[in-house]
Amino acid sequence: MKLKILRATLIALAIILGAMALPRVYTNATYNSKIFLPKDSPSAPVAIVFGAGLNRNGTATLVLRDRVDTAIQLYRDGKVQKLLFSGDNTSVNYNEPKAMRDYALSRGMNAEAITLDYAGRRTYDTCLRAKEIFGVSKAILVTQNYHLDRALLTCDGLGLNVQGVAADLNPYPQTALRLWWLRELPATAQALWDLYIIPPNDVVLGKPEKLN
Repeated sequence: MKLKILRATLIALAIILGAMALPRVYTNATYNSKIFLPKDSPSAPVAIVFGAGLNRNGTATLVLRDRVDTAIQLYRDGKVQKLLFSGDNTSVNYNEPKAMRDYALSRGMNAEAITLDYAGRRTYDTCLRAKEIFGVSKAILVTQNYHLDRALLTCDGLGLNVQGVAADLNPYPQTALRLWWLRELPATAQALWDLYIIPPNDVVLGKPEKLN
């Protein structure tokens, strides 16, 4: 009896994992051709840079710095004219967009080309706000490879014309990288749900703003 229960449990887990993996496989196959290295990036009016957490002292993490550095390279190469830094600022002590701007300025980036989106709490929010608040219709998405296909799926599903540039400039801890890839399984399924079944109703919107 115990063996049968164990076998049934394992089969159920395999079915669940398989179901969760299918959206990821579909998304990767659909959007892989739209992911470029920085040097091969197509051109667009703006690069959308996604938040990626902060250090305890409020500064940008290595992952986030790589995203900002990649966006700066695109700007200096003439691939984009504006940078939209989108991240979480749900509390006074947690401000991803400001940390991104501070780091970019420390790297000599032109402040006039930077616009901050303080309500990009998740990928869906960033994509929707880019379109509805900042009037973006065509953009380069800048994030790490593990996240790019979901970001492309989301922005594309919301009606933006997007390409992706991988911001994997440094080696990351393998344990963390595995966890990030694993997290993308349910996150991609959730993205499809948000896009095509029940859109989130808690995205912070408001009056339109101009890109700097």
